[in-house]
Amino acid sequence: MGSVSLVVNEIFFSIQGESTHIGRPCVFVRLTGCNLRCVWCDTAYAFHEGASASVDEVLDRVRAHPCRLVEVTGGEPLLQPAVLPLMERLVAEGYEVLLETGGSLSIEHVPTGVKRIVDVKCPGSGEVGRNHWDNLRHLREGDELKFVLADRDDYEWAREQIGRRGLDRLATVLFSAVHETLDPAEMARWTLEDGLAVRVQVQLHKVLWPAATRGV
Repeated sequence: MGSVSLVVNEIFFSIQGESTHIGRPCVFVRLTGCNLRCVWCDTAYAFHEGASASVDEVLDRVRAHPCRLVEVTGGEPLLQPAVLPLMERLVAEGYEVLLETGGSLSIEHVPTGVKRIVDVKCPGSGEVGRNHWDNLRHLREGDELKFVLADRDDYEWAREQIGRRGLDRLATVLFSAVHETLDPAEMARWTLEDGLAVRVQVQLHKVLWPAATRGV
């Protein structure tokens, strides 16, 4: 299994900047490639840049850091079949494993024990038509649904999806404002006015290291 190859963009040790795990030290495994082109994407460098590595090599690099929380991200990590055995190995070694996925591909076969953070693409992303809604059937305890909001229209669309689909009863729902596009305080005010059962978040890594574009 260790000989299975992945294309890895970067592996780094930082502070988790989003989700209910915000603020925790975390090892990030960023895989290369994405099938989406969200207007506000802040990791476009991961579309193509990367180097081949075996599952064993990735594990060795993860073990080099003094941390038991690992997030597999991208790009879109589920594009690479070898991500499944990688996550299986991480779980088997006792790591707490998070998966950040764009929500356009099925999460059905993600190994048990992995916590899935699934994007729900809003209209402002330009990719709203790519949401794989069948994923809602496969949510389990510990999973999260993340809406990235660019404006009031995105907010109202997200509010509608939560109400119509009962999303806040299926998983923790996260609202994140597109950095330097939507004022997070304004987004927070809207959620309070409507009494939404969501978790408002800011990207902590962009607060801690505002000039950094990689490795955070």
